[in-house]
Amino acid sequence: MTLSLSAQNILGVLLDIEGTTTPIAFVHDVLFPFARAGVRDYLSIHLASAEVREDVALLREEYARDVAQQLGPPALTDSNEPGELDSIVAYIHWLMDRDRKSTGLKSLQGKIWERGYRDGALKAEVFPDVPPALERWHHAGLRIAIFSSGSVLAQKLLFAHTGAGDLSGFFGAYFDTTTGPKTESKSFRRIATELKLNPEQVLFISDVATELDAADDAGMRTALCIRPGNPQQPTADNRPTIETFDEVKD
Repeated sequence: MTLSLSAQNILGVLLDIEGTTTPIAFVHDVLFPFARAGVRDYLSIHLASAEVREDVALLREEYARDVAQQLGPPALTDSNEPGELDSIVAYIHWLMDRDRKSTGLKSLQGKIWERGYRDGALKAEVFPDVPPALERWHHAGLRIAIFSSGSVLAQKLLFAHTGAGDLSGFFGAYFDTTTGPKTESKSFRRIATELKLNPEQVLFISDVATELDAADDAGMRTALCIRPGNPQQPTADNRPTIETFDEVKD
């Protein structure tokens, strides 16, 4: 269906990435395997750096919660002890196997992908309707932002290195798990505040119904994005569905 942003007094568009701007297959079949294969080499070089130690500290906090909940994670060796690197890699793989939306994990993945993008080993995919829509919304004066479980670094890298060129200039803000979970309404209220808009002035587009429910609860307008390869989602009578950004008019 066609959505008119101006008719609904929408001044900002908030976008999910996986399954919305970017094919799920690119994330799961390219990005995740690249990070998994590269994490040992990356950590062997950068484990002592302050930024990576911060990520590892977050992973250790998460590990403690996993142990407390008796989830059976692989043993994590103490800092600077023999075997620490191997144990961190094993725990990261365990988290990836569960598609955990872990801040420490996502931060490390972004750092690994950064090397891949800059070396030319990675080139991001976006659906063909995305670049012209971003340009159209940008020229209309809309505030365009991203909310993804991937780190802000990963988000910026993806849109700066697409097959359609550098699209990062269209975005005014990026939000990740440090803002809060995508399934909690308070995360979306924080985003509206950061964008200096009322929630009802923001349209959130995602392929995941539970995320859209949280945005609805926060007062945002929402639209379910149905793309090839996306898992089927429950629909709501009062929620529009779109198959392409061409359907979202400024």
